[in-house]
Amino acid sequence: MKMWKITLQSIAMVMVTTATSFAQDVVKIAEPNWASGRAIAGLVKVVIEDKLGGKAELVPGTNAVVFKAMDRGKGEIDVHPDVWLPNQSNFTDEYVGTKKTVALSQNSYKGRSGFCVSRKFSEKHNVKSIFDLATPEVAKLMDRDGDGMGDIWVGAPGWASTKINLVKVRDYGIGNFFKPIQAEEEIATASIKDSINKKEGFAFYCYAPHYNWFVFDMVRLEEPAFDSASYDMKQPAEDPKWFENSKVLTADKEKSIHVGYSRSLEKRVPDVASMLSKLALDTDTVNNWTHEIVVKKRDSQEVAREWVAKNSDRVDKWLGL
Repeated sequence: MKMWKITLQSIAMVMVTTATSFAQDVVKIAEPNWASGRAIAGLVKVVIEDKLGGKAELVPGTNAVVFKAMDRGKGEIDVHPDVWLPNQSNFTDEYVGTKKTVALSQNSYKGRSGFCVSRKFSEKHNVKSIFDLATPEVAKLMDRDGDGMGDIWVGAPGWASTKINLVKVRDYGIGNFFKPIQAEEEIATASIKDSINKKEGFAFYCYAPHYNWFVFDMVRLEEPAFDSASYDMKQPAEDPKWFENSKVLTADKEKSIHVGYSRSLEKRVPDVASMLSKLALDTDTVNNWTHEIVVKKRDSQEVAREWVAKNSDRVDKWLGL
């Protein structure tokens, strides 16, 4: 009887200790400055809190900051909800491949990227290809600020894709006629809307999943098919002279997009690490979330909670149920 009591007491102590440990470990989820990242960050937070009974917080951070924090494993930032590959491969090569301090979800969803213009502008001026921008006549039609150069949004500061697009603008010959603009996505979206309303030309970085495909009638400009021999991109973390030493003369490779997380979670909050490793999404679902969050101005967690309620079987698989 005494042994039985001791065993029960031991089990109770373990349960209390585990619960206390879980309660004290607040999982910090990066909230990127792009729509799909914000959407998935909200989803991860909802699943941790509503399904696993844990605590989670959303925190801002650039890719470099987020990966470094996940590498340290001290709980400053534990999760990157939207790791685009090969865009962020310089980070995954170091932290996932070499240091093995960061893990990626087993599953991924697909993405694509390029440059777009409005459909009406494309059809009216026969602008179908990225190389159609490399003329003074088209640049004049897309000069929105009167500085003599066309305007092309290449992405937000801190995005790996922004660096790629800066190299593309140079290597495609567009830089002779266009001024690359780096600005936050909300500013770029406002510029797209304004240019369409005023029937002015504007070229811009576009990707999917993204809410803009629901909002604007736009077309992706043709680029040469991806060719690794003509695509040698360096990021600043790899090469201080990344711009000079990069060469990009083709379209991007189709993206593989994962959730990244600090391996420290495997010991600190194993249930969360296990869920993140199994999390599986698809492009159409994420595309719809971005529309709900940005266009309809709904809270990311509200959208996520609604989706989780309707897709319990799918979420249960992530939880190993």
